[in-house]
Amino acid sequence: MAELTETAAKPTRAYVIHPDLGRARTQRREPEHALAEAVSLALALPGIEMVGSEVANLREPNAGKLFGKGKLAEIKERLEALEVELVLIDGPVTPVQQRNLEKDWGVKLLDRTGLILEIFADRARTREGVLQVELAALSYQRTRLVRAWTHLERQRGGLGFVGGPGETQIEADRRAIDDQMTRLRRQLDRVVKTRSLHRASRAKVPYPIVALVGYTNAGKSTLFNRLTGADVFVKDMLFATLDPTMRAIRLPDAQGANSGRKVILSDTVGFISDLPTELVAAFRATLEEVLEADLILHVRDISHPETEEQAHDVAAILDSLGVDEDVAAIEVWNKIDALGDDTRAALRRTDARTEGVQAVSALSGEGLDDLIAAIDRQLGEVLDEPRVEGQVVLDFADGRSRAWLHEAGVVEREEAGEDGLHLDLRWTARQKGAFEAFTGSATEADEDDEPEEPRSGGWHPAD
Repeated sequence: MAELTETAAKPTRAYVIHPDLGRARTQRREPEHALAEAVSLALALPGIEMVGSEVANLREPNAGKLFGKGKLAEIKERLEALEVELVLIDGPVTPVQQRNLEKDWGVKLLDRTGLILEIFADRARTREGVLQVELAALSYQRTRLVRAWTHLERQRGGLGFVGGPGETQIEADRRAIDDQMTRLRRQLDRVVKTRSLHRASRAKVPYPIVALVGYTNAGKSTLFNRLTGADVFVKDMLFATLDPTMRAIRLPDAQGANSGRKVILSDTVGFISDLPTELVAAFRATLEEVLEADLILHVRDISHPETEEQAHDVAAILDSLGVDEDVAAIEVWNKIDALGDDTRAALRRTDARTEGVQAVSALSGEGLDDLIAAIDRQLGEVLDEPRVEGQVVLDFADGRSRAWLHEAGVVEREEAGEDGLHLDLRWTARQKGAFEAFTGSATEADEDDEPEEPRSGGWHPAD
């Protein structure tokens, strides 16, 4: 009897179309660059074989089929010649337009929102990320039940946009989606509560948070790995990483020695133009790390021809999240290694003269020393408060509190007494508050305080 062998799934033949309205368009980007980004998005989807792409000029969108009769026939001829199975439209497509185009062309179709949702479904790794993407996808899918086919399929293993045929009863589908969304929201509420507890726990740590934000594929994860020594997945691909990662690092001072300032560096999901509103809402809990940040590093791919437009999109999303304009920020002009020597040298001169700008190469390491010094300097301006003297007495057995104080670098002198360890401190109000939160105490030693009996596992006012 012949042995059965597993065969690899045949890739889906895909074709990308970017509709361009010409002079009437409101987009800030050139259609050729927008098409290139759409192709990159398509290639980020697993199991895709790219067989062609084009910019389709439109005077105005057709309400029923997006394109006019002549353009429809022209595209259909190309799709049949290339044996295309999936068409990706780089823009919004209404449910009616999607149904009609799929019927006319005999292919499956995804618009930009559906494509990004499918990529997120494939990349999400944490429980929260998976729930957020599935909830966003169901919210999007619920509005598209007019489609004649390719909805609610689970055959590909993702969220079902590229799978085989599925149910066709719209009302049953809508009820099923509503029930599933209710279930997902309950699960997500529990996960978000856990994240809130973790965030509250980090609030007890006296370290400032530095958040990396930026357009997708700007090099955030490469920079994160370079600064922290971590091993976050990195690839020249849109949305290579989705789930947030946090690491603690200690910044060196100007002489290369440790300054004593320890920070938590946070890598977040990359942004993109026309990011689906469903995803912005779904990932709000994850992106709240940015809202909690003391310093934001806006990482830009300075070698990209539309770096200014990308920066504008990032700023718009940060604004929609409610990030305060007064939050300290540094623009990190990354990928200078991809530029010519003269351009790179000019950028390095510009960043030396411009406050809040650092030109670097996360890949080669060029400019990173200056970036680290800028981070330390900015945090110094934002966080360094007047330090005041204080004294606490710890139980001899309270190693955790003692380690916390030494790790925070606030201990001036330490000696053993009859009632425990006496520590002379110099700390800021922020550090004092964090220590009180850490120990569950609410007061610090005052000279006029009456001595208290030592409290097990904690600290008490000194004599």
